[in-house]
Amino acid sequence: QVQVVESGGGLVQAGGSLRLSCAASGTIFSINTMGWYRQAPGKQRELVASITSGGYTNYADPVKGRFTISRDNGKNAVYLQMNSLKPEDTAVYYCAALMGRTYWGQGTQVTVSS
Repeated sequence: QVQVVESGGGLVQAGGSLRLSCAASGTIFSINTMGWYRQAPGKQRELVASITSGGYTNYADPVKGRFTISRDNGKNAVYLQMNSLKPEDTAVYYCAALMGRTYWGQGTQVTVSS
């Protein structure tokens, strides 16, 4: 069993910052890629950013230059630093850990007010 738990969401004004954290626990051998996805009301879930165990990162175009993903392999943790937040960043943010299959967290709400 693998559990993935996110934290750090909340309400922030446009231009502000938030830091999301995610940790995987349970029977873990080696996590390949960890990432953050988001889903806004009425929209499909989309990739925000991902990072491999070797540190290679990938960002969605709308967040490039504003969001930074990082990872602590020893803690099976991944973080998302979100700066210069915009109202369109409002969504439920999900953490994902790829280890044979994808394990998902329960999601954390991020709301950016204008």
